[in-house]
Amino acid sequence: MSLEEQISKIVNSYGAEFYDAEIVKENDNTIYRISIIKDGGVDLDLCAEISNDISPLLDVHPPVGGNYFLEVSSPGIERNLRKAKHFMSAIGERIKLKIVGGQKLKGILKSADEEGIVVTNKDGEHNFSYPQILKAKTYFDWANQK
Repeated sequence: MSLEEQISKIVNSYGAEFYDAEIVKENDNTIYRISIIKDGGVDLDLCAEISNDISPLLDVHPPVGGNYFLEVSSPGIERNLRKAKHFMSAIGERIKLKIVGGQKLKGILKSADEEGIVVTNKDGEHNFSYPQILKAKTYFDWANQK
């Protein structure tokens, strides 16, 4: 069983779902960031409980060499889309993409499956396979909120 599968089992035991994990560098610190989602939202207490349960696992199976900080949080309203399941869960949301060749595109995610996505915007429908997508993220239109 992979480390992510083991983490997912722990997260699921709290009625939440493992969204993603990444290793990031911030201010000369290495952070192993685990993102979780849950119907009704993710609160600080849930993150702390899950962190406490995951920490002993990471003591035995460290995700990186050397010192690091463990962070458990929600992926947020503006979240990275890396896996097909991320795109499928974001259907109907606003997304921005960076495509192979440097093209950038914003629009509404119309559909997603295991092969790729369809995005609509004022210029029409755009189809992309996952290998064409360099970076993708949901975004919130803060300017048009009442």
